[in-house]
Amino acid sequence: MTKPLVAYFSCTGTTERLAKALSAQVGADLYRIEPATPYTPADLNWRDDNSRSSVEMRDPQSRPGVAGEPLDLIEYDVIYLGAPIWWGVPPTIVNTFLETHDFSGKTIVPFVTSGSSGVGETDARLRASCSEQTGWRPATRLDSATSPDQLRLWAESA
Repeated sequence: MTKPLVAYFSCTGTTERLAKALSAQVGADLYRIEPATPYTPADLNWRDDNSRSSVEMRDPQSRPGVAGEPLDLIEYDVIYLGAPIWWGVPPTIVNTFLETHDFSGKTIVPFVTSGSSGVGETDARLRASCSEQTGWRPATRLDSATSPDQLRLWAESA
């Protein structure tokens, strides 16, 4: 029997808190997507057109490096994939993560966090980074007030 995995990218801690709570609710392993070059507060300043995040998000082909070795996915069948919303989509580092792994035969269940934005183009942008043999569920926006019970119910219905 295979088990679920919660893979996530988080800079401010919101997505990380939900990922950890989801992992506990569904008995999943947890994997943090770490940037090869960590983001500084200045990098995340969305009001600065020259900040790292602004430059990356203007270019849909941007693929920031991911730290560490690729994840061994053999024991996982469902991957809950968490990320914040930046400029209407998850950060392009999430595409880097998807493109450096083979998710064929797996099902990805994306969730995004945002204080005000919806899922935007999450499904289209991320799905394009996976093979056609990857199962995909529609992305869901979760907020910081989502309770552990709500996370469990959402995961069961996804």
